Amino acid sequence: MLKNKNIFLILIFFTLLSCSSIPKNTADGCSIFSERYLWYKHAKKTEKKWGTPIYIQLAFIKMESDFNWLAKPPRQKIFKIIPFKRPSSSLGYSQAVKGTWEQYKKETNNKLATRVRFKDSVNFIGWYTDKTEKLLKISKKDSFRQYIAYHEGWKNYKNYKKKQKVILLAKKVQRQADKYRLQLKKCQKKLNRNKYIIF
Repeated sequence: MLKNKNIFLILIFFTLLSCSSIPKNTADGCSIFSERYLWYKHAKKTEKKWGTPIYIQLAFIKMESDFNWLAKPPRQKIFKIIPFKRPSSSLGYSQAVKGTWEQYKKETNNKLATRVRFKDSVNFIGWYTDKTEKLLKISKKDSFRQYIAYHEGWKNYKNYKKKQKVILLAKKVQRQADKYRLQLKKCQKKLNRNKYIIF
């Protein structure tokens, strides 16, 4: 009985590990979804619910974590060698910080959401970009300004022009979003035809 239980736990572990591993080519939207078809279903559901294009969801995650489910900001160092605390509480695909994540869970009544799950991460991005559109009047298709609001926060958005580094990051996201958009045009019909696949 104990042996069977151990085998079952091992199978669950490897299933979770395979579902959470980083796709081979994170720069290609079609390649990502060919490996992780369930991710496409989650991204499509987010697009339908919040109006945030799939290509923008992917571009944000590419920039924030490069699809590493356990991504965290690197630790600061004392005297350049001694590991110290991390600069923020960011975690997971979307790199959401704890405070904003708690706000998201409360406003969406999604108490079981976790930052290391792709499904919850894209839904978070949809929720965030939707609020950005309402608060700052930025279209959900404007990857450049949406990312600045995502990176800086709603209150600090107005000061972004003083931060050249943030502008460069946002331009990189914009370029990646454009690439994903063009890529997905080539494979989205095929992905939609596979809508009955459950794994």
